[in-house]
Amino acid sequence: MKKLFILFALFVNIIANAQSVYNKESVKGIMDRVNNYQQENPWQEFDDNWIRGTYYTGVMACYQATGDKKYLEQCDALGKKLNWQIPSLKPDSKGSGVNLLTIGQTWLECYMDKKGKYKIKPIITHLENLAIRNPVSCPMEWYFEGGRRYVDGLFTGPPALAMLYSITKDKKYLQMMETCFWDVYGKLYDIEENLFYRDHRFFPDCLEQRKSDPDWKGNHQVTASGKKVLWSRGNGWAFAGIARILKYLPKEHTSYQRYLQLFKNMAASLKSRQSEEGFWYPNLDDSKDFPVKETSGTSFFIYGLAYGINSGILEKNEYLPVVEKAWKSVYDAVSTEGKVQWGQRVGDRPIMIKMEDSHEYVSGTFLLAASEVYKLK
Repeated sequence: MKKLFILFALFVNIIANAQSVYNKESVKGIMDRVNNYQQENPWQEFDDNWIRGTYYTGVMACYQATGDKKYLEQCDALGKKLNWQIPSLKPDSKGSGVNLLTIGQTWLECYMDKKGKYKIKPIITHLENLAIRNPVSCPMEWYFEGGRRYVDGLFTGPPALAMLYSITKDKKYLQMMETCFWDVYGKLYDIEENLFYRDHRFFPDCLEQRKSDPDWKGNHQVTASGKKVLWSRGNGWAFAGIARILKYLPKEHTSYQRYLQLFKNMAASLKSRQSEEGFWYPNLDDSKDFPVKETSGTSFFIYGLAYGINSGILEKNEYLPVVEKAWKSVYDAVSTEGKVQWGQRVGDRPIMIKMEDSHEYVSGTFLLAASEVYKLK
């Protein structure tokens, strides 16, 4: 009887520890730890572009989920420090205009919490300034990067435009969003896999054409096993971006159902590709390509899937086990100091990752995931 009691106590302890990573206290605790670490360890003193912008989307999401004012105060402090500006795009630049909207998402959500036109005037001015590739006069350039469409931009730009419409009710912002999103979708989405390529260089049937690309550095259209290159974080950018569009796009809008169906199609594809341990590999089509954990893509997927459950878009019984496995995986990847490990550094394709790899945007994706896991019932 004594042995049975000990075994039972051990079993109860194991179950309690397993469940603890999902309760609100535990989620809030690791949320605070990751955010505190990132504040104390910025990648550089000044940044107003997509890296810090992505981090702060997570900070604001944590405020919206928990109501903890320190997260809002952190966002307001950055806004005041940057004078609520967003980066400027030089007229002769071939860089991405859509990345420049990333930090604007935080300004827009700060405005929603406490109105003040000074918070959103710079982003409106930016979009109306012909000198920086106005989305209306240059619709095929303002959301390109290096002269090409790229999937990352589906997170950095379109949600900001959906937010702007939510605030101003000016339909031109939805027109800008539609132009950007569906053009990129039409060029980069694989309807067989229900996933995106990062950009046109990764199409598996364009090898000869890509050899004429000055940036082409070898065969990255297929893996050694002959499978496709479907970058995890690239699809994370898109999936999380769609979730943020759905959050602010009116349900009666003509494209709402189209975004919704795309979101569901991607969710089903991602569910089928999750590893046994809960994370997703750097290449979603080939687990052997780089057989390591990757937390930035995984966190983006947790955010989107948990948002789908919380909003009633995805069936809870089907997707909650997926989210729980994934959350345990990224939870365990956080160091005692609060560093989100196994996060791929800046790049545009699957690569080998080390445990110590991380970045500010990796913390941001984790905080986005935590914000939706916190709200799960």
